[in-house]
Amino acid sequence: MTDKRMSMSRKHNLKSLMLQVAKDLLDAEEIEKVNERKRYMEEHCPPLSLPHSKEELKVLCNDLYEKINVIDEERYNLEYKVKLVLDEVKDMNIKIVDLKGKFKKPPLKKVRMSADAMLQALLGSKHKVNMDLRANLKQVKKEVKEENKDLRDVGDWRKTVEDKAGMGGRKKMFETES
Repeated sequence: MTDKRMSMSRKHNLKSLMLQVAKDLLDAEEIEKVNERKRYMEEHCPPLSLPHSKEELKVLCNDLYEKINVIDEERYNLEYKVKLVLDEVKDMNIKIVDLKGKFKKPPLKKVRMSADAMLQALLGSKHKVNMDLRANLKQVKKEVKEENKDLRDVGDWRKTVEDKAGMGGRKKMFETES
């Protein structure tokens, strides 16, 4: 089997080449930004030529003042729109907080419910499901043993305690059974 791993020197060489290419790209991008900025300034801001007479200077000042007014009006309109949007966002956040606080989830309580009632609540009143599993069972009568009957029909507890007190009481108990 051949080892497909690169040697350390080869890795180092490739890494340095990649870093060099990245540095060249960043430098080219920076130069492009500077050139674009210069082009924009040349298009939008023509070179200033100062007039020599007072009248020409007044006209230049009036033109600049009008341009400043137009730009200020645009800025004011944009600020107003931004303020409206921010106020709307604040109102929405307040509504969200109000709605979150208004509808708190109540702690759930345990409710005892039969299986029939639960299925009826889940499936609706149209579906009648009978979950009474004991309904189809046979009825079996228990035979009551006579011995248990005697033990159950104990009368006054004081009498039984006196009868069974001591060794004689045990003897009486055995005598009555046989």
